[in-house]
Amino acid sequence: MLLALVIDAGLGWPSAIHARIGHPVTWIGAWIAALDHSFNDEGASEATRRAAGVCVAIAVIALVAGVGWACAAILPGGWLGLILAAALAWPLVAARSMHDHVDAVAQPLLAGDLPAARQAVSMIVGRDPSELDAAGIARAATESLAENTSDGIVAPLFWGVIFGLPGIAAYKAINTLDSMIGHRSPRYEAFGWAAARIDDVANLIPARLTGLLFAIVSVRPRAALATMWRDAGHHRSPNAGWPEAAMAGALGIRLSGPRIYEGHLSQEPWLNGEFPDPSAADLNRALALYRRAMLVLAAGLALVALI
Repeated sequence: MLLALVIDAGLGWPSAIHARIGHPVTWIGAWIAALDHSFNDEGASEATRRAAGVCVAIAVIALVAGVGWACAAILPGGWLGLILAAALAWPLVAARSMHDHVDAVAQPLLAGDLPAARQAVSMIVGRDPSELDAAGIARAATESLAENTSDGIVAPLFWGVIFGLPGIAAYKAINTLDSMIGHRSPRYEAFGWAAARIDDVANLIPARLTGLLFAIVSVRPRAALATMWRDAGHHRSPNAGWPEAAMAGALGIRLSGPRIYEGHLSQEPWLNGEFPDPSAADLNRALALYRRAMLVLAAGLALVALI
């Protein structure tokens, strides 16, 4: 897992590779989309749709974990096997892409180019970017950075450390299921119920570890820990509030709060609400905090490997 993180931090997922073979997450997503189309019958009863969703979630996770297990089983021993395992885990870690996507928001925002910043932030958040001012763009990008540090980096590495390739592969299946069908909408309320619940459980520990990681590397560790402890439970998600609240406390800004999804105002509570909205400079500070967190995460993985 340490080698996979190092490879990803250095290379990301090169566009030349993506153009030729896509990405493992898109392969998983294509299968989920096909199962959704085949088994999510909107005319069926809620119980039937929920049962279908449970079966789909189990099938996807089991198959993806099985592929990870099969790959691990045929790898040779020694350094060659270690390097090959790291290469297989590499695309399932998103450290470089997370940084690059948020930096793509920060740069035009610092330059005062709001249209370009709105376009960039629309790639990483679900809210309506046309309604966002500079503070709203910075807030959305900072929240995405905090939450996806847990979902895209800490959680897959955590499960990879525990269960190896099957663990990291299974987690990516769980997370992709949640992102595609784990929504509270008429189409997915029942069918995506299992996907959302499994994702909540899988992220329970990693989300809290991510919040702790942000606090450790912060210049305001006590404030980050206090804000996380006080405000994490106010978030609509049982897990996302932990890294987001820690990030808010670490930077002395407020996050979450009201936002617009598909033309409807969602009244979300504030995290660290007594502080001001983030600015473009704060978004750059969030990226610096993220980079320090990745270095400490790598050091932690190295320590675990040595032990």
